Amino acid sequence: MAGFPVLPDEVTPDWLGAILGTQVSSVRWEPIGTGQVGDSVRFHLEGEGVPPTLAGKFPAADAASRGTAVQFGLYRKEVEFYRQAAPLVDVRAPGVHFAVVTEDGAEFCLLFEDLAPARQGDQIAGCGIEDARQAIRQAAAIHAPSWGRADILQAEWVQPPENLGATVSMMYPQAQAIFRERYASSLEPELMDLCDGLAQRAAQYFQRDAEPRCLVHGDFRLDNMLFDVRGGAEPIAILDWQTTTVGNPMNDVGYFLGCGIGQLGLDHEGELLDLYYAEMAQRGVEIDPDRMTRDYSLGILHGVSTAVFSAAFVERTPRGDDNFLSMARGACSLALRHDSLSVL
Repeated sequence: MAGFPVLPDEVTPDWLGAILGTQVSSVRWEPIGTGQVGDSVRFHLEGEGVPPTLAGKFPAADAASRGTAVQFGLYRKEVEFYRQAAPLVDVRAPGVHFAVVTEDGAEFCLLFEDLAPARQGDQIAGCGIEDARQAIRQAAAIHAPSWGRADILQAEWVQPPENLGATVSMMYPQAQAIFRERYASSLEPELMDLCDGLAQRAAQYFQRDAEPRCLVHGDFRLDNMLFDVRGGAEPIAILDWQTTTVGNPMNDVGYFLGCGIGQLGLDHEGELLDLYYAEMAQRGVEIDPDRMTRDYSLGILHGVSTAVFSAAFVERTPRGDDNFLSMARGACSLALRHDSLSVL
């Protein structure tokens, strides 16, 4: 037994009342979001002085998705982000009431403020340029406050699992074989060839040495963003911190412009990169764009690898298929523009 709720049905009025420090007379829930590695719900509460709704997140019901999350420590990372890192950076993330994970990382419970009404980002539908600008500003709000901070970069919880690079580079060709079999008739041949090329260079890509410069989100794309938060009172909030790690900021930026927003990123790449550098400078971190060119080219490949790996090792759904194709198409197109495999 975990000692705390690990399913929405296990959340009771008495438990919520103890967490909130007030009396809750009733609670019901409904599923929200499109995540495949964790299950998110909205709780509707009744009682004097209680918020009408809260959001909750729990382990995925699907065994394959849950197994992947545990293997790579995803649940622990998200819980510890809210406990330890969220107060130290400027990104707009949900406020959290309860954040607990078991020692083995298999069970967790997160209870957040509900940011509704808000517009859920949609990876498949895409977004407009103003949404993309808001997202880029949030990237800087993660990276700049954590830039070079030993208390963040050396924290135990955010370190990658031991031998992660070797493990992923061994698993990745298998993931690409599944990806090719599943999507060869749907993804343009030149883009699938790039996916194959990355699989052939898996050891080079996943085991390369990279200096940890700052905190990175790791899955910085539209499905993990809310826009027009609280009916427009705030422009954006960033969700789903399961892939948080330390690394190069260009992993988030290249990922977002490629797999995150697809054609919009191709059309507005220069403007959005300039905005990112300006936002970082305003926050006290001067970045030389020329120095970052190589890192940006490799950061784009993070979108390719995430699409391929996720497609192979999480629950398969019709929306998931559309989502992973959207991610791969955008990331591969941007990687071809920058000849990212040659940079690697």
